Amino acid sequence: MRQQKGFTLIELLVVIAIIAILMAILMPALHRVREQGRRIVCESNLKTLTMSWIMYADENDDKIANGAGGFHYVSGGGQTENGAAANIIERAWVGRGWGQNWNNQNVHNSGLTDEQKRRGIREGSMWPIVKDYGVYKCPTGRPGEFVTYAAVDAMNGLYRTGTTSKTSGGHPFAVGKRIRGTTLWIKRKSEINSPPPAERMVYIDEGAMTPDSFAVHYSQRGPWWDDPPVRHGDGTTVSWADGHASHLKWSAPETIKRARDTADWYGGGGFMPQTPEGIEELVNFQKSVWGKVGF
Repeated sequence: MRQQKGFTLIELLVVIAIIAILMAILMPALHRVREQGRRIVCESNLKTLTMSWIMYADENDDKIANGAGGFHYVSGGGQTENGAAANIIERAWVGRGWGQNWNNQNVHNSGLTDEQKRRGIREGSMWPIVKDYGVYKCPTGRPGEFVTYAAVDAMNGLYRTGTTSKTSGGHPFAVGKRIRGTTLWIKRKSEINSPPPAERMVYIDEGAMTPDSFAVHYSQRGPWWDDPPVRHGDGTTVSWADGHASHLKWSAPETIKRARDTADWYGGGGFMPQTPEGIEELVNFQKSVWGKVGF
């Protein structure tokens, strides 16, 4: 009788080992390809938002949208989350999309329902132009988030004590005031000219929605006010006032470590780089937001 030939145990183990090696080689490459795809979508979202931001200004006598997400500027001064419609003079680009648990570490339920988060987007001044919920969120945003992007303070964001509303470091500035040829706190698109729009940041991917706008100091060399986010590798995706979007890669190991340590929550800011490399990239970020620095 003819004996049927089969695989020996050694042969099977060799095949399994080869498959395991191939998987170990291919999986990181597949992960990179998938992440690159998500990054491309994120950049596309930011480009769409920023082109719509430009369109909003073109349709509103050159005035840019209120950048303090979740807070509407109201008549009589100040801001409110739920101001009466008749009192709103500058509707935020998006309404409130966070709840009381927004800053709890490793908690992905902010306390709002999905419909409440969608309503916050619909209440924003950008919704008539961008009626697509998917554009407001990065594909790798935290679970349960509907908005992951924030405008920076300088783009009509929160009028923040210590940055825009008080004299600090010998460099007072206010709405429309120019400092050595540069308007720092922008209210009109035409005020962005020195440096040019391609060098002034508008939106940044934080990975989740936090109240108001993304803050960074103007008048002092650090610390970080809001923590640097890490998205799509060791950096984050940002957009610029000319409408383009790009990936901003951190280079200093201490910046990357801080970003990773606070990736799932808002760490409270106050991080001061200790290396020349870390300080340099913070200063460069400050210049991208404000156009220049006041120190």
